[in-house]
Amino acid sequence: MATEQGRRAAVLGSPIAHSLSPVLHRAAYGELGLVDWTYDLFDVDEAALPGFIEGLGPEWAGLSLTMPLKRAVIPLLDEVSETAASVEAVNTVVLTDDGRRLGDNTDIPGMVAALRERGIEQVESAAILGAGATASSALAALARICTGEVVAYVRSEARAAEMRQWGERLDVEVRTEDWADAERALRAPLVIATTPAGATDALSAAVPERPATLFDVLYDPWPTALAARWSMYGGAVVSGLDLLVHQAVLQVEQMTGRTPAPLAAMRKAGEHALAAR
Repeated sequence: MATEQGRRAAVLGSPIAHSLSPVLHRAAYGELGLVDWTYDLFDVDEAALPGFIEGLGPEWAGLSLTMPLKRAVIPLLDEVSETAASVEAVNTVVLTDDGRRLGDNTDIPGMVAALRERGIEQVESAAILGAGATASSALAALARICTGEVVAYVRSEARAAEMRQWGERLDVEVRTEDWADAERALRAPLVIATTPAGATDALSAAVPERPATLFDVLYDPWPTALAARWSMYGGAVVSGLDLLVHQAVLQVEQMTGRTPAPLAAMRKAGEHALAAR
C-alpha cells in the first residue's frame, strides 16, 4: 500500500491530450484528502515506453495506460493479473514500495460494475458491435455475466476469426455475423457498441420500439446518435463515461490503497469536464 505523502501517478498513451483520467483521479485525491498526490498525463508511444518506465523514481505509485501501450507494457512488468492476461491488455500498473511493477486490467471489471449499477447482473445473450481491442474486453466482461451466446457483428472475415478465437480463449460462445446485418443486434438483451465515433450512427433508425440495454463505450461526443435514439425509446443506456469512471475507481483503489474510491465525485468531475468541452 502506498504512503500518502508526495506520490505521483499518470496516464500514458499517444495521443493523450483528450484523456479524462487526470480529471477523475485528481477528483478522487481531493475527496480522499491526498493533498500531496499528483496525477499527470504524458504522450508516450511504444518506442518510448521502456525508457519512461525505467526512469520512474520511488515517488511513483502507479500508471494508467491507454492505446497503444496496453500490450506493449506487458514485457516490462514483474507480474500480470489473470484478468489482464486473459485479453493480453494491461491498463493499470501499480508500482510497489519494494520496486515491483504489477499489471492489471480494470476495464473488464469496470464494464461489469457499470452494468451492475444499472441493474444488469446477468443476461441470457448479448451482441457486440465491432471487433477491436475494446471488443475483446467486452467479451471478457460477458464471460462473467452472459449465460448464452454472444453475436459479434464485424466488417471482415479476419476480424470474425479473431473474435471467435477470443471466444474460445475466454470460454464464451461466440457467433459472428457480417456488419451489413448489424441492425439485428439491436434486439439483443444487451448490446455493447465498441466502434469508433460515427460507426453506429446509421443504425439509430433501426432501434426497436422497446429496446433493452445499450452499452456504448464512447463518451465524447455524447450522446451518440444510437444512444440518443435508444434513450428516446425508453431503453437503458450505459455510457463510455460510466465505464471510464468505474475502471478509474478500481485504479485509484489499487494505486492509493484507499477504499472505496469516491465514485460519485469522480463521475461529477468527468461530467463537468465533458460539458466544458
